[in-house]
Amino acid sequence: MRDTLAPPRVVVVGSINMDLVVRCAHFPQPGETIAARSLQEVSGGKGANQAVSAACAGGNVSMIGRVGDDAFGGRLIQGLKNFGVNCDSVQPTANCESGLALISVEDSGQNAIMIVAGANGRLSADDIETFRQLIQTSDAVLLQLETPLATVLRVIEIARECETRVILDPAPAPTVCPDELLQVDLICPNEQEAAQLSGLPVESLEQIELAARSLYQRGARHVVITLGAQGAYLYDDQGGRLIPAFATTVVDTTAAGDAFVGALAIRWIETDDLEEAIRFGNAAGSIAATRLGAQPSMGSRTEIEQLWKSLT
Repeated sequence: MRDTLAPPRVVVVGSINMDLVVRCAHFPQPGETIAARSLQEVSGGKGANQAVSAACAGGNVSMIGRVGDDAFGGRLIQGLKNFGVNCDSVQPTANCESGLALISVEDSGQNAIMIVAGANGRLSADDIETFRQLIQTSDAVLLQLETPLATVLRVIEIARECETRVILDPAPAPTVCPDELLQVDLICPNEQEAAQLSGLPVESLEQIELAARSLYQRGARHVVITLGAQGAYLYDDQGGRLIPAFATTVVDTTAAGDAFVGALAIRWIETDDLEEAIRFGNAAGSIAATRLGAQPSMGSRTEIEQLWKSLT
């Protein structure tokens, strides 16, 4: 039984990237060359971002992953440590570059991202076995799909064996989705990922419900489809319902989804109330969308609670 006085224990298994962020007025069309305004190096990766979000939201967070032996590797680990994330299970990888994301952000706040896996692609099922006890002793494990699918599936197997809650952010969505991937406590795709995973359109709330129901029927205990400014659509054994987002002025959406997932995980462990956790996650995502960058955009527990409580 979890000690309710202790911070939630979360382990994140996933990607650790250096983000090269280019800011521009608009995305170039095929064959078009445009002048960008700036270039920044910002610590990122969906796994690392969610670890930082969960730590900022009040969790006791550990990261399982890999970095390269290049100039970025040590910086990426130190960046996580600066946010209080335990990196004892982050392994350097010889003769390999760290993961890299090339991110374009236009004035509207929307982004386009290309990822080079680097060391993230070397995270193996054997690595997961090495750190099995960390998964067993955590309240929840957070997963994404920027590491090999076989590795993710092994984490799900181990977590189910020891009854550790599993939260999957299925990004980037796989071309083929095995049912084993859906045997999780919560799957949290965005609209495009939900369409890819379910094979169904998601252009209306009615279609979103059908897509969510499909993922639920294939094994996910809870399905949350994030809808940007509309909020999030939850489907489980009680049916479907829309949980509205907080109104915000968007500056950069790069890590808003990761902020949502990390904060949701912490509040869900604390309360076992998923609808409340989604609202808490919505507040965290709204804060992140008002700031530039990935990990630097995460709100603190105090900031999340202030926004969440002011509008509930």
